[in-house]
Parts: sequence; C-alpha cells; structure tokens
Amino acid sequence: MTALGYTFIPVVAIVIGAILTALRRPGPALTSAIQHLAAGVVFAAAATEILPQVMHDAAPLATLIGGAAGVAVMLGLKTLESRVRGPVALIGAIGTDLLIDGLVLGLAFIAGAEAGILLTIALTLEVLFLGVTVTEELGETITSKVRIVAISAALALLTPLGTLIALPIATLPPTIVAGFLSFGLIALLYLVTEELLVEAHEKPDTPLISAMFFVGFLALLLIEELIG
Repeated sequence: MTALGYTFIPVVAIVIGAILTALRRPGPALTSAIQHLAAGVVFAAAATEILPQVMHDAAPLATLIGGAAGVAVMLGLKTLESRVRGPVALIGAIGTDLLIDGLVLGLAFIAGAEAGILLTIALTLEVLFLGVTVTEELGETITSKVRIVAISAALALLTPLGTLIALPIATLPPTIVAGFLSFGLIALLYLVTEELLVEAHEKPDTPLISAMFFVGFLALLLIEELIG
C-alpha cells in the first residue's frame, strides 16, 4: 500500500466517528479515555520515529527553521480555533487541522515506511474523535444527521490532500527534508499537548483514565518492536 493509500484509513475513521456520534454520543468518560490513549500513541510515534530522523540528519539550521515554522503555524491555528464562531468557521478550523495531519503523515512516510505506518495508527485514533467533535458541534446548528456525516466525510478528504502536498518533499535535498520533519515533529507535539490532553482534561478524570496515555505509549512501542 502506498503512503496515499494509508491516509484513507484515518478518512474512514473520521466517517465512522461521525456516524456513531450521529446515532449515539459517547459518554464524557469514554471520550476522555480514548483521547488519553490517542495522545500516548501520537507522542510515542513522534518520539520514536520522527525525532530520531530529525536528530540523525544533523542539520541545526534546518531544524530550527522548520521547528519555528511549526510553532508559528500551530499557534496560528490555535488562535483561529479560539475565534471561530458558527459552523462555517468551525469547518474551516477543523479542515486546516486535518490538512496539517495529512501533511505530517506524508512527512512520516518520507522518514520511512515504518514511521508512516505507526503514525497512521496514531492519527487514526486522533481523527476518530475529531469526527466525534465535528458531529457534536455541527449537531447544535444542523438538524440533518445525513448532512452532518456528509460534511465530516468531505472534511476527511483533506487528510490525503495534505499527504499529496508532502510527497514531493522526498525529492528535495536531505537538509530541507530535515526542516520539514522538524515542522512535523512540532505539529505532533502540539497535537498531544494543546489539543488531545487539553480536551481530555476538560472531562471527568480518574487515575484509570489518565493511565490510558501510558497504555497508548507502550502499545505503540510494542507494535514498533513487532514490526521491526
């Protein structure tokens, strides 16, 4: 399966999340537990696959520029999300998020097939509950469940579009590739610290729910060992 083909796994996850939420919304405890799990998986993918590639390329200036660009873009996205009002603004913010997810996934496949596969697993968990979020938010202003699911499916297609944008980067010099990988690393860390865990802690929290972060982290490490 090609890198682009793998991106359709998260696409399906978004649609499934939207359909399940349209039929029955998950409880806050379950949502928080899965968000912790997803955060652990994404963090493990960033630490074990993307970070070593950035360090191995040993291009300090490229790492600095790419990382700084990642910080600027993700904080810009946070500002946009904090100011959104209404369904159109919400769709725009989430669409941008999914486009960046696809870009990061494409960058992971540039780092290596194993990195791409592991990040596919991580992002699939993340976007599954992004589909839940979209459906819940749109449900406040749109009454048609079919229309809500259709909007979620259309947004999901921005993920493979982001991957398409990333794939030509593989033909660039290694130093430039290192800069893009640094950008992807920052985007993943932002996803964990400023989105998944922040949203998870807004819901009921228990030691068992918090432990799901470490379950996700260790699970991806085990999967990496099995694949390797």
